[in-house]
Amino acid sequence: MKLTGAQALIRSLEMEQVEVMFGLPGGAILPVYDPLIDSSIRHILVRHEQGAGHMASGYAHATGRPGVAMVTSGPAATNIVTPLADAYMDSVPMVVVTGQVPFSVIGTDAFQECDTVGITMPITKHNWLITNPQDIPTIVREAFHVATTGRPGPVLIDIPKDVANMTMDWYWPESVDLPGYKPTTKGHPKQIKDAARLICQAQRPVIYAGGGILKARAAEALRAFAELIGAPVVTTLMARGSFPDSHELCLGMPGMHGNYTAITAMQKSDLLIALGSRFDDRVTGKLDGFAPDAKVIHVDIDPAEQGKVRRPDVPIVGDCKIVIEELIKATKSEISKTSKPDLSPWIAQIRQWQKDFPLYYNQEEGGLLKPQFVIEKLREAAPDDTILASGVGQHQMWASQHWKFEHPYTWVNSGGLGTMGYSVPAAIGAKVGRPDRMVWAVDGDGCFQMTAQELVTATAEKIPVKIAILNNAYLGMVRQWQELFYEERYSEVYLSPDLPDYVKWAEAMGCVGMRVEDAGDVETTIEKANEINDRPVVIDFRTDYREKVYPMVAAGTSNDSVILDPAMTERAGR
Repeated sequence: MKLTGAQALIRSLEMEQVEVMFGLPGGAILPVYDPLIDSSIRHILVRHEQGAGHMASGYAHATGRPGVAMVTSGPAATNIVTPLADAYMDSVPMVVVTGQVPFSVIGTDAFQECDTVGITMPITKHNWLITNPQDIPTIVREAFHVATTGRPGPVLIDIPKDVANMTMDWYWPESVDLPGYKPTTKGHPKQIKDAARLICQAQRPVIYAGGGILKARAAEALRAFAELIGAPVVTTLMARGSFPDSHELCLGMPGMHGNYTAITAMQKSDLLIALGSRFDDRVTGKLDGFAPDAKVIHVDIDPAEQGKVRRPDVPIVGDCKIVIEELIKATKSEISKTSKPDLSPWIAQIRQWQKDFPLYYNQEEGGLLKPQFVIEKLREAAPDDTILASGVGQHQMWASQHWKFEHPYTWVNSGGLGTMGYSVPAAIGAKVGRPDRMVWAVDGDGCFQMTAQELVTATAEKIPVKIAILNNAYLGMVRQWQELFYEERYSEVYLSPDLPDYVKWAEAMGCVGMRVEDAGDVETTIEKANEINDRPVVIDFRTDYREKVYPMVAAGTSNDSVILDPAMTERAGR
């Protein structure tokens, strides 16, 4: 059967079970948009190419399936660079198709030409420039395989316009053959046994769960492992939801804005069991002061992570789910042969820290609205399996701290790259992937202004997401740092609470807009928002600009120097 390259590309996406893609057409990609009319694939027309990439990311976070985006050449390709870099940092499976100028004129500075493959090479797992339409099915099959196996990540296919118009003989490859690309999934048996011995000797173990737990669909295995060994679990920013917050062994988020108990437990541990985590600087603080007495078991599917930051005592390369299941078997065997230390003194110490140093804020009656209060009320009113997306900044940290996560794949955020503007499009993508779920986005006023135009997309496509803007009229996290470390020299951080008018802006985009200034109105307004399911909702919560995110570990300092809320400092004996 003869097909054009464009038809072959769409047919190949259908063969990969793609149900939805996010994109915006333009000159170089027009040939591919034509057969899309007759395709089963739902296309969601975005208002900016960055939105397409973040929607694909949100879709992938919520579903575990690769998100797909398609844009044209030149500025469209460069606009999707940020979502690619974001997905690369957070190991999100994405397939991005970009148009390119005709192959015959590549290198001549043709209209809307840029070296998309060269630009995106450092921020994709792999990318392809298609030069022969006969290669299209094989390349698409390879692209989805690379994006979803091993350590997941984004890939890119660049298709020149003339190649899209050429004809090819249709086929579909039955398998993928990529010499040199053979991700290791099973852990080495000796390393597994060595890890089990360390686990059965540890008196102060901590499971350090990272985003790899979710990428490996290993949440159930993690819970079984934690309950077997009785070790407390910290869940990084990217791992929130991988272990239920209500579980007695859950300590919550560690790191720069983690809670005191999670931070301190890691510092005082004698064994860190790192599962799908990468010892990010926001978790470790000053590296030579991080968990100084702890031996390390490090499980990661990416061999490049082993020893990159902290040298492990037992490195295990493999898929988190498979390795955890292997660890469970080996640990059970080791327990049957030896007596395991009593962890009750360690758990008792942790309970004392939790009692003495809880997360703290004070919502005074009649006082300014506290952002933490808003998040807690959002959580109380939402179904248990609600998906929460966030932008980047103070609101992101408050969301991670004060939302209670009971299910995996319910937290969508930008961790490694810290991309402002992520929340709104990512929430839209998550809702497309999980239309059965309520989806809330917690955003800051700074972040919201970067990508709010995608709510036009949500309205047009009938995607009823809900947006809570924590509007403190500042670039809040920057202001916090300027207050604490720059002698309150507030340089270029004020945004104004009324410019723009968020209610009118929301209404102009076809959304329901609301505003809350008093704490007494929070619950009733959230109830109204939750009852609206036929269009997006935006609530402008006017929050206290003086509120800061605590605890906090200042950049470059040890986690032992965690800064608590001033009201808690005296209780910490500092």
